[in-house]
Amino acid sequence: MHRRCVLAGRLPLGCAKYLFYSAACLIRRPRVGSNETDLHENSNGLNSDLRLGLNRGRKSSWPHRPPLLGASMKLYLLRALAAIGTCLVSNGAMAADIYSPMTPEARQTTTESGWTFTFAPYFWAAGLSGELGQFGLPAVDVDASFSDIFDHLDFGAMAMGEARNGPYSIFGDVMYTKISGQAGTPRGILATDAELKSETFAGMLGAGYSVFEDNSARLEIVGGLRVWSVESELSFSGGILDGRSRSDGATWVDGLAGLRGTYSLTPEIYLTGWGFIGAGGADLDWDVAATIGYRFSDTISAVAGYRALGVDYSDDGFVFDTVQQGPILGLVVRF
Repeated sequence: MHRRCVLAGRLPLGCAKYLFYSAACLIRRPRVGSNETDLHENSNGLNSDLRLGLNRGRKSSWPHRPPLLGASMKLYLLRALAAIGTCLVSNGAMAADIYSPMTPEARQTTTESGWTFTFAPYFWAAGLSGELGQFGLPAVDVDASFSDIFDHLDFGAMAMGEARNGPYSIFGDVMYTKISGQAGTPRGILATDAELKSETFAGMLGAGYSVFEDNSARLEIVGGLRVWSVESELSFSGGILDGRSRSDGATWVDGLAGLRGTYSLTPEIYLTGWGFIGAGGADLDWDVAATIGYRFSDTISAVAGYRALGVDYSDDGFVFDTVQQGPILGLVVRF
């Protein structure tokens, strides 16, 4: 099989020899008025040159010398064009097998079963705004920056994962935060201090199917479920309510659907993002993000971007109508 040299701007050797011979026949066609002897001398000289330059030390595979007449030259030109077409068609069929460093999957390790796996812990510096209502109290407006939340953050963990096989994917996203705060009461009669602890969990499991994919981009439709759980505890110390506490919380599930996409700008730099929307236990649940990534190696990448997530849930006096948004940083590990 010929080398795939059409892609490098050259034709296979056999095609090149045939084209060179045909072109030489056309270029050295006889002048008007030449006699039969001149024709044979010119043609013999041409055949000698070709054999010496292209088939040195090998048995000639050239066709018999044609008479250099107008009809013969047209015939050789047609043969030359046919040779070009044959070479291009046969080598063009191989082009699909050429490795392209722009293909996102080329940067992932593939198991024998065809699956690739990705794990991405991330840090989301999100602020919080909206309405919160718990413990039977009226809902209050909240507008807290990330620095305000970080001052009261006890623990936080966030990570994404994906398993992919061809156009099919299974992915997950988990977020957990635990915050706490303490404050004194104005008069200290009912209690001298009040402490609030709150834990929030959001976990999504979904599946996707690629509807478009080429050497540099992929777009897939996705659907899944997101589970929310919010638990809060209010406790008192000192005063009449010393040692007493009360808990409130809610758990619900929302169905979401949307799109995810990836586009490679270079073999190392790529863009990725998603957009989901849905409802269920909540009246509205949505999630959008856009990031840019850099591949350090076939297994390690880093991403940075911006994410916004909103949910509107209320039931029996419990209100969780919030929007969280802020910059996001992540480390992507493929194995």
